Amino acid sequence: MATKKLTPKKGKKRTSRRKKVRKWKVSPWLVAGGLLLLAAGILYPYVRTGRFASTGARIPDGARRFCVDLSHHNDGIVWDSLRVVVDRSGRTSKDLLRAKGIFPVSTVIIKATEGERMVDKRFSAFWDEAGKREFTRGAYHFFRSSKDPHRQAAHFISTVHLRHRDLAPVLDIETIHAGCTHEELNRKALVWLQEVEKHYGRKPIVYTSDSFARDILSPEITAHYPMWIARYNRKEPRFSGWTMWQFTDQAVLYGANGGYVDLSVIKQ
Repeated sequence: MATKKLTPKKGKKRTSRRKKVRKWKVSPWLVAGGLLLLAAGILYPYVRTGRFASTGARIPDGARRFCVDLSHHNDGIVWDSLRVVVDRSGRTSKDLLRAKGIFPVSTVIIKATEGERMVDKRFSAFWDEAGKREFTRGAYHFFRSSKDPHRQAAHFISTVHLRHRDLAPVLDIETIHAGCTHEELNRKALVWLQEVEKHYGRKPIVYTSDSFARDILSPEITAHYPMWIARYNRKEPRFSGWTMWQFTDQAVLYGANGGYVDLSVIKQ
């Protein structure tokens, strides 16, 4: 019988498979774009509020008497330096070297209260500082139509103590809560105005927007109280019976280092 020659089986060779590491190539343009977006996100609040701005809104033609209103949104006030500096293009500026005109701030109006309980965190300090200077000093209450007008009036009265040379109290009406009718808003606002007038013996000033004065407030208010109208435009308010006109919320003021301020002109 023939026999087969047996050959030993060869073992399988183990082959080592190394995982290929995929190298990601990042475009330098992508990195630059990401850094640009990051920088924009960080800088946006400062640009929006004008903290880096050296020039601001134009002033209306012929404007000479100015009023600034301040609240906790403003800081860095150098009280003895407050001036409206106007450059050659008619814009508010902080550059004295390019000034075409420099005007004093004649009136400072400070947020005092809001609703039934809130007191602006900077009111006390601002009120005291303004009182040491030659400004005409005023205080305003931000009206909440959803709150009780008697308690809102009492809140303002307990917070603000006026001197004889201070401005009359100011009521800021610019919002109306959902479900509140125009009639209800006007009735409540009149309660505040009448109670505050009775306490101080002075007719309050009403601050509101051009459209709010024309479309929402009643003649019982607009015809019987001095009106401070906000219209962010170089053209005068369409509501003709204004005493003061807030023409911008993006003015820069020499001596106010915290960004844009609200600036008004006072009728001559």
